[in-house]
Amino acid sequence: MEITKDMLIGEIVRNKPEAIETLLRFGMGCIGCPSSQMESLEEAAMVHGIDLEELLRALNQ
Repeated sequence: MEITKDMLIGEIVRNKPEAIETLLRFGMGCIGCPSSQMESLEEAAMVHGIDLEELLRALNQ
């Protein structure tokens, strides 16, 4: 499954649990946060000041 910027954090965690480690490494502690069910990867990266393209590369390796 390829992760895209439009996917919700909650969707990523449910469908690709191995991505949790990468998200945490990038400083996204919002894995269990209620907003993760409604926030896209792009929105979360923006809120946390994370380079979206770098995050996507790491998640899709």
